[in-house]
Amino acid sequence: MIEKLKPYRKKTVKFISAVNIMTPEEAKKQANKKAIKFVVALFILYIVFSQGNLFMNSVMTPGSRFYNPYISQHLDYIQGLKSALIVPAVWIIKAFGFYAIYNEMDVMVVSGPYLRVNYSCLGLGVMSFLAAFVLAFPASWKSTFKMLVIGLITIYVLNVFRIAGLGVLLGFFKSQRNNFTYHHEVFNIIVYICVFTMLYFWIKKAINQPNLNPPIINK
Repeated sequence: MIEKLKPYRKKTVKFISAVNIMTPEEAKKQANKKAIKFVVALFILYIVFSQGNLFMNSVMTPGSRFYNPYISQHLDYIQGLKSALIVPAVWIIKAFGFYAIYNEMDVMVVSGPYLRVNYSCLGLGVMSFLAAFVLAFPASWKSTFKMLVIGLITIYVLNVFRIAGLGVLLGFFKSQRNNFTYHHEVFNIIVYICVFTMLYFWIKKAINQPNLNPPIINK
């Protein structure tokens, strides 16, 4: 019986020694390092994404400083996003009984408003912030990917409803068009509230994962 128990005891010792146990001081230092790393990564990624999109918008806009005809013709994802916002928004407007026509960046509602979808209407700024935050935060790749997809789709859907809502509301309330001047600001506030709410619950779930909370020895 003694000989049979020896291998088991050895494995138990190895298992205990493999556990990552830290003192409160070590845990605090590690948390500070993670916080600094997160802030630096968030800042760098946000600059890369936001300024990268602005640069690509210049590359794909005729007459701009960095305009490139080939990239504009074959890799214009910004125009693709505009179309992806305009088409479903027009479907919604038509569902409310309005007749609407559109082109690559404009929506004209008959007996209603004329809407232009510019670069600032695409929500790429808040998308850049979300992507930078999620990628910088120390979570599992599965959780990161899931949050990134859900967050970007949420922003996109809200933007579609924003454009459609403007077309419908300004069609019904023609005399109130001047009261919708700050729709960009209102939309950004609503979107950021939704984004921060999602990030709050995502972070709360992520920090409760065992691999992010190693055992701590209190002295």
